[in-house]
Amino acid sequence: MKIISGKYKGRKLDGFDIDGTRPTMDRVKESLFGTIQNYLDNSIVLDLFSGSGNLGIEALSEGASKAYLVDNNKKAIEIIKKNITNLNVLMAEVLKMDYKRALNYFYEENILFDLIFLDPPYKTNFLEESLILIEKFNLLKDKGIIVCESNSLDKIVYSSKFTMIKNKKYGDKYIVLLKKM
Repeated sequence: MKIISGKYKGRKLDGFDIDGTRPTMDRVKESLFGTIQNYLDNSIVLDLFSGSGNLGIEALSEGASKAYLVDNNKKAIEIIKKNITNLNVLMAEVLKMDYKRALNYFYEENILFDLIFLDPPYKTNFLEESLILIEKFNLLKDKGIIVCESNSLDKIVYSSKFTMIKNKKYGDKYIVLLKKM
């Protein structure tokens, strides 16, 4: 796993061996970031189920101004911290907490996002619950987008306050981009 473009292009990331995670593969990440390129400059990014920090660090490499990397797994947090140290990433904030607590924290701190990555464990309802809380707390800026990853389109359930702007299948996973209405 490596950074595909930008400031940290070609640099390797640790994280293939974290139990319960599925790193977004380079070819999928390259296609995804080509699609969201116009949303990256000076953006505030949330990588909610961060794993290795792969997506959040890639966003910083490609022009985001700050990334919040959140995971509840102790090993994942260690890997994220190692990756940002090895790459000398300065504008990343690492938070060890579950997604509900994290979203509540951002609400309480009045932190809004231009770009939110949601790639939770597939055998959960965390994706749907995250979307409900993001809407409830109004955490997405008006022109922001949410990138959802799942093994089933049926799990990407969202309210009429969002609209799907892109839907693509990569092997056994779906990437769906949502935007505020």
